[in-house]
Amino acid sequence: MLVFDPNDRTITSTSGGYSNEGLPIRDTFVQFTSGLQIQRGILYEPVTPCEKSKIGIIIIHSNSDYSTWDICAELAKRGYRTVGGQVTDPNGSMDAKILDIKRVVEFMRSYPGIEKVVLLGHSGGATLMTAYQCAAENGPQVFQGDEKLIKCSITEPLSPADALMALDANWGNGAMTLTSVDPAVVQDGNDIKLDPELDIFSPANGFDPEGANYSDAFIDKYCKAQAERNNKIVKYALERLHALEAGKSFFVDDEPLVIPGAALFGPCNKLFPQDLRLLSRTKGKYDLLHGDGTVTNGIIRSVRRPMFTKTMTTSIFSTLRTTVRNFLRENAVIALPNYRIREDGIEGIDWTRGYNCPTSCIKGVSVPLLCMGMTAGYEFLASELLYENATTKDKTLAFVSGANHVFQTCTECEAFPGQFGDTQKTLCDYVDRWLAEKLMD
Repeated sequence: MLVFDPNDRTITSTSGGYSNEGLPIRDTFVQFTSGLQIQRGILYEPVTPCEKSKIGIIIIHSNSDYSTWDICAELAKRGYRTVGGQVTDPNGSMDAKILDIKRVVEFMRSYPGIEKVVLLGHSGGATLMTAYQCAAENGPQVFQGDEKLIKCSITEPLSPADALMALDANWGNGAMTLTSVDPAVVQDGNDIKLDPELDIFSPANGFDPEGANYSDAFIDKYCKAQAERNNKIVKYALERLHALEAGKSFFVDDEPLVIPGAALFGPCNKLFPQDLRLLSRTKGKYDLLHGDGTVTNGIIRSVRRPMFTKTMTTSIFSTLRTTVRNFLRENAVIALPNYRIREDGIEGIDWTRGYNCPTSCIKGVSVPLLCMGMTAGYEFLASELLYENATTKDKTLAFVSGANHVFQTCTECEAFPGQFGDTQKTLCDYVDRWLAEKLMD
């Protein structure tokens, strides 16, 4: 086990090794400590370090545990040192999670042989990693302006990484919460019911398990109602924040916030998983990586299949259970009057009011940036928006044909067996080439 304490910087190690395709690698349990905070992960590295082992890659999600994710080992087999892990508290605040990344960056900077550090953010991990890098490059005060719904509480400096990879980034934890809010929820005190006119699983509204076909009028009505409910929730959270700050709450530090039909996890997302016309193509032309090694360039189109055929709103799984402060830091965005989910993207979100969306945070990042989208998932278009908003002069965008959100081959999306090849290998090989080009002398 590796134990890293930034206060004494002592590292001890006992670990075994194993061989697999590619370089033989070993994995070692890692524990990062800072006071009472304990954070865990796994370090993957070649048994015999090579030139690429000077690059350390951090792979952590904002909520899920990535300690044993395949990508950690796959990149290590290509020569890199990787740490896959988790944040201390998945239900904690964005600020606490940013400090979790700080500890892992310090560990990587201290590890013998590592000269450069790279952040890899996947899905909600991109929300966390872009926020960290933006605050590290510009200081936490970049998230403390009067325009923010809630100001970042971090005061200490953060060490920036040398590069950032956003692989199938989500639209941001705040934006994903907005798109997951069920506008059909009608709440009167403790009485909750669903408005059938806003039921996306009703055939009368255009639902079909083989692929919904909602009318433009229904989509307009749905998005308008979704924006209104979202903004009411944010308004209520701000009112409770002000009550807390004025000492007018039963609680002295924070208070619980429970929101039915607003969890941001996959099965709770609305409209676009059901209607394949939505979020189905890029605006611009980009490189598309194929399993046979070829690369084509053009408008990138989704190959995904319909998902989620029944409402989750009446389940506790679909209920967002958080606190007022955590909601404002992790989940809150303001929907504008023109909020709409379209064929080629999402419009009408005020990205400036928080720091829980890569679209705003990426503007403060200057290091080399790799964005990649997976065409068998519905979040792939977020990569184009992220790329468009990036201000770094060194940015790359590419898509993997037939890869789902976790980089696996979507066999049910294939027109014939083997059409997409091994999409995880396609992605990792591309990442390998990009890292070697950008960070190796």
